[in-house]
Amino acid sequence: MIDLHLHTYYSDGTMSPEELVRYAKESGAETIAITDHDGMGGLAEGIEAGKRLGVHVIPGIELSTEDDEGVYMHILGYCFERNHEALKEEVERIRRKRAERNEKLLAALRQIGCELSREDLQLREGQDYVGKPTFALALMRKGYVTSPKEAFREGFFMRSEVVRRVHREKISAKRAIELICQAGGVPVLAHPMKISHLTRGGEDFFERLSGQLDKLRGWGLAGMECYYSGHSPEATRQLVQIARDHGLIATAGSDFHGIEFDSGIKIGGYFTDENFDEKRIIIEINRKVCNKMV
Repeated sequence: MIDLHLHTYYSDGTMSPEELVRYAKESGAETIAITDHDGMGGLAEGIEAGKRLGVHVIPGIELSTEDDEGVYMHILGYCFERNHEALKEEVERIRRKRAERNEKLLAALRQIGCELSREDLQLREGQDYVGKPTFALALMRKGYVTSPKEAFREGFFMRSEVVRRVHREKISAKRAIELICQAGGVPVLAHPMKISHLTRGGEDFFERLSGQLDKLRGWGLAGMECYYSGHSPEATRQLVQIARDHGLIATAGSDFHGIEFDSGIKIGGYFTDENFDEKRIIIEINRKVCNKMV
């Protein structure tokens, strides 16, 4: 079993890299990818834990991006050079922008009666990442909601108009894909069914996704996350076919953040069909990496 979309507490997960790798092994995973948001801080620790525990840990990252038409999407990167200077510089710039956004979010939440402080957002010693899920966890621990997911439901705090008006500058999808490729990695479109812009205007979602993939492939996209915890069996089958039609790797990931964050998502918790072959996925990713190195 593989799971190529996992988060640690170096972004908005609740487990350390070692705890995550250990839990993945207990869950039956042989190959995983640590894909923290906009950062690589947990990769060295996770890879070392994988060597000790007998789990193959692939270096990964998840970048929040938007394209030239304002379509918001997440791009996953795998098997890149972690010390690539341009990628490191971009990650640092993204983190500075996130910190500026977080101050505005704190102010917006205070406007609607949520008295959160910077200290409330520090969920562990040495934490240097604060994302919206961190706010949701803090709201739960302060008693404003009963679960992090509740904070994002309609009518609750993170969905309030004043909070939703706070935006963060995002890296362009083209730039993200190019950086991952330049670092020798494999760029993959994450959870395509979450791209809300593609559901607007009354057109068929999968037709619009196909057009989006044509553009992303032109920029260097190599794969799409078809097997995903939030995808129905019907959607999964359609996505696998679309990936095949576009010459993309159909990857698999749960988007696990930890039991405390969402007990309904398990490592390896995604629907698989007759086309699913975890070994082939890893071979195709490695082949893409090798081709870039030649």
